Amino acid sequence: MPADLTVIILTYNEARHLPRCLHSLRGVAKRVVVVDCFSTDNTVELARAAGAEVVQHAWVNYSTQFNWALDNVPIDTRWSMRLDADEVVTPELAEALQRELANLPEDVSGVTVNRQIHFFGRWIRHGSIYPLRMLRVWRTGHARCENRWMDEHMVVQQGRVVHLDADIADINLNSVTWWTEKHNQYASREAVDLLLHKGRGNAAEAAAGLSFQASVKRWLKLKVYARLPLGLRALLYFLYRYFLRLGFLDGWQGLAFHVLQGFWYRFLVDVKVAEVERHMRDTGCALPEAIEQVLNIKLAPAA
Repeated sequence: MPADLTVIILTYNEARHLPRCLHSLRGVAKRVVVVDCFSTDNTVELARAAGAEVVQHAWVNYSTQFNWALDNVPIDTRWSMRLDADEVVTPELAEALQRELANLPEDVSGVTVNRQIHFFGRWIRHGSIYPLRMLRVWRTGHARCENRWMDEHMVVQQGRVVHLDADIADINLNSVTWWTEKHNQYASREAVDLLLHKGRGNAAEAAAGLSFQASVKRWLKLKVYARLPLGLRALLYFLYRYFLRLGFLDGWQGLAFHVLQGFWYRFLVDVKVAEVERHMRDTGCALPEAIEQVLNIKLAPAA
C-alpha cells in the first residue's frame, strides 16, 4: 500500500533519467508531482505517461524552484519528499517508507536517509562519500529548502528528525563532458555562497536547522575550510579524501571522481572567488555587481 506521501521532482530535459526515477516510486507514494522548467525534450510527456502530475515554472535556482513548489502545489498527504530526476529510491527504502511513515510519532517532523553516489558505473563508497545522510522526507508543511545558491538542504522548522537506514541512489547517466559543464555552473553558484558568507560570517546560523551530519559538514566548510588559503585547501581536501579516507579503494572510477569532484571542482570554486574579488579591486564595484559581471548571476532573487 502506498505511503501517505507526495514526492516532488524538479526537472529540465530529464527524459533520460525520469522514467527510471518514476519506476522506482511505483507503489511507494500516493502522489508524484513533477515541477518542470519548460523542458524541450519529452520529459513532460514521459512524466504524465507514468502517472505523475506536471506543473511548469521558470527557473531561478534550485531552492527558489523547490520552495515555489511547496507554496503553489496543494499537498494533502501527511508526508512530503524531495527526489532528483537522476536519483532512484532503492527497494529497501521503498519498503521502509511504506512500513515506517505511518507509525512515526507526531513529534517527528523530518526523516533523513542515506544517499549513494555512482560515477562511471561504480558506487563510490569511500573518501567520506558514503553514507551521506540527507533530509529528504518531512511532515508536510514542516520544512523548507534553504535559500542558497548551492548545497541547499531541506530544513525542518520544528520537531524531531529521525533516520531511516536505507538509500537513495544518485546514478547520473550523462557524459563526463556534461558532468564537467554542470559542475562549472555549480562552481559559480558555490563561489557566490562563499563570497556572501565572507560578508555575513555566521557559520552557526548557516548550519541551523540542518541534520546533524549536514550541520557538522557545513560548519567545517565555513569555519575551517573557508579560512584556508585559496587553492591549497582544494589540494588538502583531495588528499584527505583520497588517502586518509581511503578513496583509492574505489579503483580508477574513485580516482576520477575524487580528482574531479574533490580537487578540480573545489579549485575551480576558488579561482572564481579570486576572480570576483580581483574584479572588485580593479573596478571598485560592490559585490553584487561584481558577481553579476563576472559570474553572470543576479543575486536579487536568492540573496
